[in-house]
Amino acid sequence: MTLALRAMTQLAAWPDLSEARPSCGTGRALRSARDEIVHFHSDHEADLHLTARAIRRYEDHLRGATAVRMVPGSRWVTIRLDVDADIHLLLTLVSVALQSHQAWPAAGDTAPAECNEHRGASLPRTILSGS
Repeated sequence: MTLALRAMTQLAAWPDLSEARPSCGTGRALRSARDEIVHFHSDHEADLHLTARAIRRYEDHLRGATAVRMVPGSRWVTIRLDVDADIHLLLTLVSVALQSHQAWPAAGDTAPAECNEHRGASLPRTILSGS
């Protein structure tokens, strides 16, 4: 079982999430009652929909995580799923996303654009970490 499938299976069991067709048309998605939360585009990547407030609040941590790729201006962050710890990171960030979307919209938040799937390929972990 791939890491993405393991993560999807765990998240699909959460009561606040249900499977849906991703708006970008690629892969599989999970959504809350209000918003799409996560897209699984491949066996090794997931795009997570955060609010602007959540991104501002956790920006230093997100930028410091080698598994995370941020696209300027996007409300989606891409999580590279290479090791088990990346699943744990994704689960934590999905929890953050669910909480942040309960309070959305907030001042300074705009409607999200498409996920990062069509904004270019993610960099492999070795490039991100400098190894």
